[in-house]
Amino acid sequence: MTLDPSVDIARGQIALDAYSAVVTSVARTLLPTVVALTTRRRGRRGEWHDGSGSGVVISGDGFMLTSAHVVEGSTRGGASFVDGWETGFDVVGRDRLSDLAVLKLEGSEAPAAELGDASSLEVGQLVVALGNPLGFSGSVTAGVVSALGRSIAANSQGHSRLVENVIQTDAALHPGNSGGPLSDAGGRVVGVNTAVVGPMIGQGLGLAVPIDEATKAIVAELIKSGKVRRAYLGVAGGTRPLPPLLADRLGQERGIEVVEVVEGSPAQRSGIRPGDILVAGDGVPLRDARDLQRMMTGDRVGGSVDLTVIRGGALSTVATRPVELEAGQV
Repeated sequence: MTLDPSVDIARGQIALDAYSAVVTSVARTLLPTVVALTTRRRGRRGEWHDGSGSGVVISGDGFMLTSAHVVEGSTRGGASFVDGWETGFDVVGRDRLSDLAVLKLEGSEAPAAELGDASSLEVGQLVVALGNPLGFSGSVTAGVVSALGRSIAANSQGHSRLVENVIQTDAALHPGNSGGPLSDAGGRVVGVNTAVVGPMIGQGLGLAVPIDEATKAIVAELIKSGKVRRAYLGVAGGTRPLPPLLADRLGQERGIEVVEVVEGSPAQRSGIRPGDILVAGDGVPLRDARDLQRMMTGDRVGGSVDLTVIRGGALSTVATRPVELEAGQV
């Protein structure tokens, strides 16, 4: 049976129109909230460096969200909107370990975007990226979620941390998109564009920090106090398989082998040693470094955390008291 080519063309046109309707709707909703940012920072030799990036307004009183690396070394900068309005901004707080920063516009009124929830995203779902790539203000690109659950490393003065559940998208991103919003089809911000995979690695891949409950908590803390508190134990290690008998007993196959204990750290003071295998904290399983990282939230600073440890083939409990992570700790 021969199909009428006009039928296929008509079906394709309907699909294209539906796709276009979504992208144009998102653009109308979000472009008024997207900001082109310009920054200046002083280099190590006293010279000035100009920078640029994107941001998105998240409240009617002028708070903006962007990537921490966009405003690295800056306390103020300039902001411009697609309608031509230009103003300044102050950096309220930045968190290099999540690559997020909150800024405050000069002037109290601005259209604000709605924050969504990246935890509901699915691979293949349509997403729209907005920002100012290569200095081209108010640019819109679209694509799909190409992968979920990625992790990227963030660093701050010697301390590193994995930003988890990063969104991978094939929406075209370029330098200048960083800090701009990644939106779902409903015009809700589900991510903050943070990295572009370069031509030496692959084409058509971009990464965005997800907007989820953890991110919203970080944003709220930055608005409130200008920084994010994190607990610190002072151990470095990697994943290690557990002996079969202990794996069966504990109901988990892996733990964290301690490779290094920082001198003078809470871990050293509590008696944690290299070679110990951490398998739980306050009864919560610890299977890899990310599990321990998730546990070290600001509310644990000064409190007690009981670590379940395998040492010499036997289980024991070690009481630790985390302190606040300070710049330069590893």
